[in-house]
Amino acid sequence: MNSVSLALIISFLVNLCLTCLKLVIGFIFKSKALTADGLHSFSDLITDVMAFVGSKVSRRPPDKEHPFGHGKLEYLTSMIIGIIVLGLGLSLIFNSHNSSVKPSWIVIITTIFTIMAKYLLSFYLIKKGNKLKNMILISSGRESKADVISSVVVLISSILIQFASNYPYLIYADSIATIIVGLLIIKTGFTILKESISIILGKQEDDQQYLKELKKIILTNENIIKIDNMIMLKYGPYYSLNLEVLMPNTLSLKDAHEIVHKVEKEIKKYDRRITFIMIHINPWSQK
Repeated sequence: MNSVSLALIISFLVNLCLTCLKLVIGFIFKSKALTADGLHSFSDLITDVMAFVGSKVSRRPPDKEHPFGHGKLEYLTSMIIGIIVLGLGLSLIFNSHNSSVKPSWIVIITTIFTIMAKYLLSFYLIKKGNKLKNMILISSGRESKADVISSVVVLISSILIQFASNYPYLIYADSIATIIVGLLIIKTGFTILKESISIILGKQEDDQQYLKELKKIILTNENIIKIDNMIMLKYGPYYSLNLEVLMPNTLSLKDAHEIVHKVEKEIKKYDRRITFIMIHINPWSQK
């Protein structure tokens, strides 16, 4: 089992436990905000399953019809995740109603526990996603991070409503918290959707330190005078690299071919995810 699959399984199990806990406690103690937060966690379950499937499919090797592999399915999966999250957020807002029930202290204790659990999960997923440069893990981690914020909102509303007997307007805290949770979910869904669409349209790798190291490796070959252009596109777990390099026009075609082959080997040695490499040679003359 690869690192991405393991991280997604861990996320699924944590979200399953938290979803059941929030929904059961929210229903028993009539906390609309905690129930909404439970539905937010339920969306995590859906996204984890879709993320796991998308990650598996995106790693399928290239075939005749898809010479660049199936990596972009990763971003299509992220798009679907974003749409689901957006729909859930809108549903919560449209179905929010005033509640006059004061949440039990058990609701508060449950919310504190879920905040700690989701924060740790979010930190783990985002860190793992950045390390593996996996969009699905990062999207899932951000969705979990939004769940942390929504749980904090639920905690605040549950505490405020305890003082509703002295301050009658605080009775609306639960409904307001439900709306805020819905808005946070919508924001997360929109962000996931926007970034996924951007990458599908051909977003370049923007990690400047990573690109700097790659250029340094390419220029270690004494026959490459300059990098005229470099475009690195993401294809899910794979990269496509297009290079334009300046080389002496005195080199024979055979020598140039061997040099390019050596450069390709060094590039793949630096990062095995760079699967598709195209190098165009621009001739250079000393005159």
